[in-house]
Amino acid sequence: MRPLVFAVALLLSGPALAAPALDIPSGGYVGDPTHTSVTFKVGHFGLSYYTARFAKVESTVTLDAASPARSNLMVTIDTNSVKTDFPFPEKEDFDRKVGNDANFLNGAQFPQISFVSKSIKVTGAKTAVITGELTLRGVTKPVTLDAVLNGTLVSPMFKNVPKFGISATGKINRSDFGMTFGKGILGEEVDILVEAEFAQAPTK
Repeated sequence: MRPLVFAVALLLSGPALAAPALDIPSGGYVGDPTHTSVTFKVGHFGLSYYTARFAKVESTVTLDAASPARSNLMVTIDTNSVKTDFPFPEKEDFDRKVGNDANFLNGAQFPQISFVSKSIKVTGAKTAVITGELTLRGVTKPVTLDAVLNGTLVSPMFKNVPKFGISATGKINRSDFGMTFGKGILGEEVDILVEAEFAQAPTK
């Protein structure tokens, strides 16, 4: 995806509420793949929620710490990096099926998922509503995310490289993106959960 850009949204202020300046420098930031996860869950027969995650997520942020509303975030997800933790791998490569099959994420035709933020409305000292465009299976639709800035950090433990972390949640209707397989088995609504850490990009 270009940006699953979801999470950093909270760093951008809306017209109704001014976001406080952040205590880290402005500039480019990159997502830390070790501490970033994008998880989704969908209802199964109305009995439980089936949960899976993506293992390959790339993201970048251009941060204006003094005026977060002027920041930009971009995220790219490898569609075929989906991990289901299917318990019987000897019977079926279920990761490949969900990631690659045309009935599901169709990574064979659309190998990337992207989210690009378009507007941010700050709702609290560390919360915001992010509206952006999600491109999935070749279809682009607006998606809203509720985001929380968990904190910022500059520590000798990380060689004093500035960092920040966010959490974000959102929902999509899978049929909006052409996933109509399994009606009556799989729920229509899909929950998205994002956890991400960003570190200041090295200067060139």
